[in-house]
Order: sequence, then C-alpha cells, then structure tokens
Amino acid sequence: MNRNQKIAIGCGAAGCLGLIFLVIIGAAGYFLMRSRSPAAGIRTTNFNRNPSRNSNSNSPFESNSNSDSNGSSGDEGKSSMADDDKHKLFQAAGGTQDSEIMQRVLRKFNFIKEDGSSTDEYAAFLKDHITWAVRNLEFIQSVSTPEKARAYVEAHIND
Repeated sequence: MNRNQKIAIGCGAAGCLGLIFLVIIGAAGYFLMRSRSPAAGIRTTNFNRNPSRNSNSNSPFESNSNSDSNGSSGDEGKSSMADDDKHKLFQAAGGTQDSEIMQRVLRKFNFIKEDGSSTDEYAAFLKDHITWAVRNLEFIQSVSTPEKARAYVEAHIND
C-alpha cells in the first residue's frame, strides 16, 4: 500500500467519523429544541365528560335519587370545584412529592374507590389534565418547588 492510498483511507475514515459526529449533534439539537417547546406536536383537543345522572321523580314520597357512575349517591364527598381549580390542585399536589397529600386530593375528587382502585373518571381527568397542563405552563411554573406546591395545596384543599 503506497502513501496516497493510506492518505485516502485516513481521509475516508475521518469523513465517516465526521458524518457520525454531525448526525449526533443534529439529533441532540433536535431533541433539545423539542423539549423546550412542550406544545410542539401535541394535539390540543378538549373532551368534556359528565358521567353524573340525575333522576327526580314526582311521587307521594317525594324521593329524589342522585347517582353517578361510580355508585355513590348524593353529594357525599363530591367536590364542587371548577375543572380549572381541580387541575390546579391536582398539579400542585403532585408537585409536593408527598403521597399523603396526593391521596387526600384524589379522595377529595372521588377518584379512588373504597378498594383503593381508581375510577373511570380519574382516567378521563388524567387525559384532560395533559391538555390543561400544556395551556397552563405559567401556573405549573408558579408551583414548581415542593414548598410552593404544598402552600398552594394547603390554601386550596378545602375550597
């Protein structure tokens, strides 16, 4: 092998390594830009679900029957919070990194059944929460530390 062939092989290897390096840098740049823009590529569709049923009958006993899909009756333990406030409290509870606070919030919203399993409403809420979070990054940043999140939860858990 002569000197020119060795130079050609060296340049070819350096060129391949350079291309590999450029691909890695390009991929890193792409993922970095993508992570800075959380709304990129996420479809913002809002689904509203209301599983509550209210049946009132006019009988001599004047009985009113309220039921929802998880089998509880009336307003026992039901939260009267607006959806936006529920999402804020849920987000802040998660930000506390305290499982007891998270359990309190989930029980407040009746997202946990007696046996400890989650309800269908919880799954729907989580799906809606993703969309909510994309639109409310400013609030999420306002409860970005466990201390700030805990203060928000303590101030709003009884609303």
